[in-house]
Amino acid sequence: MKISYKGLKQLIDFQYSPAELDVILTNTGLEVEGIEEKFAVPGGLLGLVIGEVKSCLPHPNADKLKLTKVDIGQSQLLDIVCGAPNVAEGQKVVVATVGAKLYPSEGDAFEIKKSKIRGEVSEGMLCAEDEIGLGKGHAGILVLDTPLANGTPAASYFNLESDYVIEIGLTPNRTDGASHFGVARDIKAINGKEINLPNVEGFKTGNTKTSIKLNVVDTAACPRFCGLEINNITVQPSPDWLKVFLQNIGVNSINNIVDITNYICHFVGQPMHIFDADKIRGKEVIIQKPKEGTIVKTLDGIERKLSGDELAICDAEGPMAIAGVFGGEGSGVSATTKNIFLEVAYFNPDDIRRAATNHSLKTDASFRYERGTDPNMPPYAIKLATSLIQELAGGDICDTLYDIYSKPIEAHNVSLKLKNVDRLIGKTVHKEKVLDILESLDIEVLSIEDGLLELAVPAYRVDVTREADVIEEILRIYGFDQIEESEHLSSSFLSSFPIVTSEDQQSKVSQLLAANGFNEIQTLSIVKPSQNQILEPDEKTTVKLLNPLNEDLSEMRNSLVFSGMECLAYNINRRQKDLKLFEFGRVYFKTETEESVKYSDKQVLGLWITGNKKAETWYENSKPVEFFDLKKYVEKLLASMRCSATGQDDADSDRFEFGITYKLNNKAVAVVGKVRKGLLKKSDVKQDVYYAEIDWAYLLKKYSPEVTFKEISKFPEVRRDLSLLMNKATQFSQVTQVAQKTERKLLKEVNVFDVYEGDKIGADQKSYSVSFILQDAEKTLNDKVIDKTMQRLISSFENELGAIVRR
Repeated sequence: MKISYKGLKQLIDFQYSPAELDVILTNTGLEVEGIEEKFAVPGGLLGLVIGEVKSCLPHPNADKLKLTKVDIGQSQLLDIVCGAPNVAEGQKVVVATVGAKLYPSEGDAFEIKKSKIRGEVSEGMLCAEDEIGLGKGHAGILVLDTPLANGTPAASYFNLESDYVIEIGLTPNRTDGASHFGVARDIKAINGKEINLPNVEGFKTGNTKTSIKLNVVDTAACPRFCGLEINNITVQPSPDWLKVFLQNIGVNSINNIVDITNYICHFVGQPMHIFDADKIRGKEVIIQKPKEGTIVKTLDGIERKLSGDELAICDAEGPMAIAGVFGGEGSGVSATTKNIFLEVAYFNPDDIRRAATNHSLKTDASFRYERGTDPNMPPYAIKLATSLIQELAGGDICDTLYDIYSKPIEAHNVSLKLKNVDRLIGKTVHKEKVLDILESLDIEVLSIEDGLLELAVPAYRVDVTREADVIEEILRIYGFDQIEESEHLSSSFLSSFPIVTSEDQQSKVSQLLAANGFNEIQTLSIVKPSQNQILEPDEKTTVKLLNPLNEDLSEMRNSLVFSGMECLAYNINRRQKDLKLFEFGRVYFKTETEESVKYSDKQVLGLWITGNKKAETWYENSKPVEFFDLKKYVEKLLASMRCSATGQDDADSDRFEFGITYKLNNKAVAVVGKVRKGLLKKSDVKQDVYYAEIDWAYLLKKYSPEVTFKEISKFPEVRRDLSLLMNKATQFSQVTQVAQKTERKLLKEVNVFDVYEGDKIGADQKSYSVSFILQDAEKTLNDKVIDKTMQRLISSFENELGAIVRR
């Protein structure tokens, strides 16, 4: 919503700058999202000043040019070459100084630069009216008759003050602020000044008899309707002040009649519509809900079929407009309109919201009506509109001002306890201050007794219906920044900390995986017997169905791997080869002894990746996914579940060519690896697949919602690198375990950044290049402590892993 700064100044007296108003309105709940300066003419005549021609001589190299010296209030006169035939010594003129940008009435804008014209220096330009966008005259330069001092900005002479447009992000509960009048009410509550709405007390109906009858059939959907007929108007362009106001707030000027309706809507927050009275068939206006299937052609030229729920403004033959949403094409004001019928109403917000949603129409009118307008505004708005129409379009007012108000909408009655004001705000607000704020918000105090206030909240504050709402109103005017922080924060209630459920954690992990490009799948728990036998050849552990539908679906799965592989094959066969999938599913087992048979199941999480990491582009070739890509995702997932499992190179050989098993308390919590070629062949997958299976049930069991925080060290960390030559079978996880066991206090991170195997070392050896990050939380590390720590680490690697430090 856009608000004119000058428009606000017309309504209420204040001395706040636009920047100060930004802070004030935001603090009252009308959040300012931006402020833009708007000029009355393009460029705002910036860089243009009043000057005086002190001398005017012929140009030595051009017959039609003159050399002038111009005083613009500076210590030196400007040399300006001018080609205007009327330039003469002693004239007051408009001078465009070097750097000024001109916006002519026709053509492109251009900047004034210091230049040479036919060999003579020119330090500006003497301007004609069309060259500065003030008209179309180009016979000569503008010659001014003014006592203003030389150097005075030209905008001051022409009275072309700029305006500021304030953009407000209006929240749905603040429909009372959806206009200049609404914003002015908040300013009034802050500075206590009165609002000066245009006076309509002198309004009178005319002697011309009204020819149009009014019939409000649906009074529930239209509680109040005001109407007035005006004859013999003249439709023409709007005056400049009205055009500028509308254009500044982002509304296109149409003509004087339509522009007045838009002005009323944005100025006082009351939407209205004007019909061509000669196009009202049967000379009757009927407010009702037409039957289902009725067609109305709206102003955008679209024929819309009504559902039977929409309130419409109809004539004797059918709907002319969708009430409160959009006008009709056939009854609107045109250039030939002479007689008009004004409609200003209060509509039930629910009906307007439903109609606007049904037809996907969001207009300035529906924006306000569906949130709730002021039911007491229509009489004033129709009188103000009539006054403007007579001023801008002439016309004869007819003798009947309709105001059908079947059931008046009363103010909201709310009880307020002063002790609850203090309790909810968190600070004692004196009774007198509370009463002052309520009065400034037009909230009437009906009675006060023992700290209990009975209030009447005006109907235009549609969201203020409860005690808490009133306290919120008090607080936003009192000022959130007036509430000091207490030394001991307290609350009148205890927050509840719900138990972490499996569903919560599953959703959290699903979002993590989806954010990393994975898609979730859901597959059957029933698989082919041949698939189970690959991974669990002992049939005593297999769960079989008693009544299988067919032989291929007769056993419960003991792993998710084949379920995902079938999904991969289906997609790959349809040329979707780059895939990341995950599934939360159950696996099933049987334990059979001579005495009994026991069945069990558990929930696991499966992850599959295959194909390329990302699509091929002009600047980068595609790369196939790797084992370490999936390993990274699994470690990220485990970290999100606060699981500090350690990895070992001992993955299940039935499923993987190679891989890692992550263990927590010596129990496998996750396994990651490259799927065996044999399994790929059985699943008809012809590209490499990497699979991870996580024991979700066990991971949940070990998850704790409690988090321990500690202060970040203020002291710098130190990095040291070692190159360790060791047996080829030694895993990096063993290096990490030895390092963390040796140095528990200072060692923060261990990372391998290079691995070498080749002819420069033994065939049964490999070399790890390892970095160690050391940091003390209490002091800066010195070389002596660092060297001592590194020597202990080296000794541990040599003694426990048989490592040799390469120098």
